[in-house]
Amino acid sequence: MNYTDLEVWKEARYLVKVIYEMTRLFPDSEKFGLISQIQRAAISIPSNIAEGCGRETQKDSIRFFYIARGSLYELETQLYLVYDLGFINQESLERKLEVLQKSRKLLSGFIKYYASLTPK
Repeated sequence: MNYTDLEVWKEARYLVKVIYEMTRLFPDSEKFGLISQIQRAAISIPSNIAEGCGRETQKDSIRFFYIARGSLYELETQLYLVYDLGFINQESLERKLEVLQKSRKLLSGFIKYYASLTPK
């Protein structure tokens, strides 16, 4: 399987782009705080999908897909925090959450599919 052909990986890459565009507008004082943390969480998602695809066993692969899903939840929390801190408005939060939720649905479906390939 070539991970670069996967819709789940492509959507996760798009999420990274959305996050980077958003964090460019944050104050410089957050450069080593929230900006760094949010960007790391976002980057972790497509990175772990790719790493999972490169693993030897399905069990090991699925473990990395779950790590990617955990990073999605981490990123979601961070989006709420930046909203609470006034760095983004309600409309911006909702748009980012829509992109995030699309990634989460794709990833959850991909994990289910991939797990179904594992012999019982």
